Amino acid sequence: MNRLGKAVRDYLAMRRGLGFKLVRHEAGLREFVSFLARKRSARITVNLALEWATQDANHRPCEWAARLSVVRGFARHWSATDPSTEVPPLGLLPYRPARAQPYFYSDYEIRTLLKAAKSRPSIDPLRPWTYHCLFGLLAVTGLRLGEAISLRPGDMDWSEGILTIRGAKFGKSRLVPLHTSTCKILADYAKRRDERFGVRAEGHFLVNLNGNRLDKGEVHRAFYILSRQIGLRAVDASRGPRLHDFRHRFAVETLLRWYRNGEDPKRRLPILSTYLGHAHVTDTYWYLTGTPELLGAAAKRLEKRWEGLNAGSR
Repeated sequence: MNRLGKAVRDYLAMRRGLGFKLVRHEAGLREFVSFLARKRSARITVNLALEWATQDANHRPCEWAARLSVVRGFARHWSATDPSTEVPPLGLLPYRPARAQPYFYSDYEIRTLLKAAKSRPSIDPLRPWTYHCLFGLLAVTGLRLGEAISLRPGDMDWSEGILTIRGAKFGKSRLVPLHTSTCKILADYAKRRDERFGVRAEGHFLVNLNGNRLDKGEVHRAFYILSRQIGLRAVDASRGPRLHDFRHRFAVETLLRWYRNGEDPKRRLPILSTYLGHAHVTDTYWYLTGTPELLGAAAKRLEKRWEGLNAGSR
């Protein structure tokens, strides 16, 4: 089992070196190796992988499928060293999760949320400004939450109005241009932050009570509280608009604007895909089919095209 344990460490190190975060994989694979030890098996088999993945009857089918997927990836890697390894086939635990329907924030809702964030009472005088800037930045740039809270002061080029997103998915970096109004608000926040904590080149741009990186869980909790306060969520609702929906809204707004201006969204999609930091342009294509507003705009564009073709054939 020590051999498999070392193989797991090497596998995780290699994959992380390629830019994969593998947040849940380490714990899962270590648990699987211990499971094999209890079963007195020195090799991976389909039956054992399936038994481990489904051993908790309280897990949902999507969790079973995710656990088996973790083993499949490692088994595929390990089979090059141990030919007796059985790689669980795709579809053994079929499960296709329903993609969440994005919430399309209105301009009024965003303004109300930002106003509530800035006016929320706090023992930390910087906190209202921090959340005001964070939520506003997510809304106007389409950044992922993790990207926004990982920003450093040096990532902002004030003279050019360019934000550098470093170490995003798969270790990629990209440049995000900002409107002058956004730069002005961020500059005001940076001044307030530096007056309180001093200028720290190695710190984070958006900071918590102690001047350190914001915690994702705390950010989500603050967002839920404000959402209920302004009526975006019911008081007892466990589901509702999410922070990630700011990213959806940005993508949809961009595509709708292209449609309204008579531009060809398909031609420009690679630009949006690069801006959003998608690994594949197909990830961006989803917005064309997953949003009713865009489907309607696409249909109108197609109707105009057909009208033009019919007019030309008369």
